[in-house]
Amino acid sequence: MTVGMNNTAGSVLAARWGAHEASLRDAPLRLVSAWEWQPYARASLASNETAEQWSRRVPVETAAELRRQYPGLDITTERLTGPPPQMLCRAAAESGLLAIGLGGLGTRAGFLGGSVASATVSVTERPVVLVGSGRGAAERSEYEGGGGGGERGGDVSGAKDPGPVVVGVDPGRPNEEALGFAFEAASLRSVRLDVIHGRHRPARFAHGSEADQVRRAAEPGRDEEMLRSALAPWLERYPDVDVQGHSPSGKPARELADAGAGASLVVLGLEARRRRRGVARVGHMNHAVLHRCSAPVAVVPER
Repeated sequence: MTVGMNNTAGSVLAARWGAHEASLRDAPLRLVSAWEWQPYARASLASNETAEQWSRRVPVETAAELRRQYPGLDITTERLTGPPPQMLCRAAAESGLLAIGLGGLGTRAGFLGGSVASATVSVTERPVVLVGSGRGAAERSEYEGGGGGGERGGDVSGAKDPGPVVVGVDPGRPNEEALGFAFEAASLRSVRLDVIHGRHRPARFAHGSEADQVRRAAEPGRDEEMLRSALAPWLERYPDVDVQGHSPSGKPARELADAGAGASLVVLGLEARRRRRGVARVGHMNHAVLHRCSAPVAVVPER
């Protein structure tokens, strides 16, 4: 489990999320800070500390804090020098799961506002969890002071009843990697898995010839059948996971974001065709969820 730490408001929050996730997976935690020399870099207005100084100090201090909260967890820190997206992807490839903290994103900029996170998601072949990705997420305190030692089945805040894991599925083209990630996450947390499925249908969907309307009226039934087929092998592999399906009447992205308000994790798939090196093509629906959702969001690429 790797956490990429940068100078955003959600960076330490991501480290706390990563510590809890590592404890669930019985895996070591690696805190990585990536710093690239900038010829005109200056200290921020709010501090006399430069980004280079921050990259040395904060990961070490965060690791010390997490060792007190998770005394049995193997935690290491590493400072890399180079372009942050490349360094973080290299670190993720060695661990299999990368978490990144976000913060300070305005409504207009959103997720794709030129952040290190957007560039990392566009090039990595590993799942990336974005912590603090939506509006108001930076103000959430559920990961603050989460003592409790990371017991299985609880969230970082020590709450007795963590929220469900939520996954978005296109019945016509399910992302097997995203489904597997979501089932595993729900099993590790001993929580329900909510499957949001369906397709956004424009207002003109109801219009057309009588034959078109008959064909369209049959689509929900076909979607349900395809969804059952997609879920069947995962239900057999994870019999302990309680699965509930939800077919949104409106836009799936809005349903996913709303469901994420009380979720412990939201899982999104990233189509292979959208992964273009150097370009953050996460898709309109994923972009909308990342912009609105206050829960941690895992973006899982297709192979």
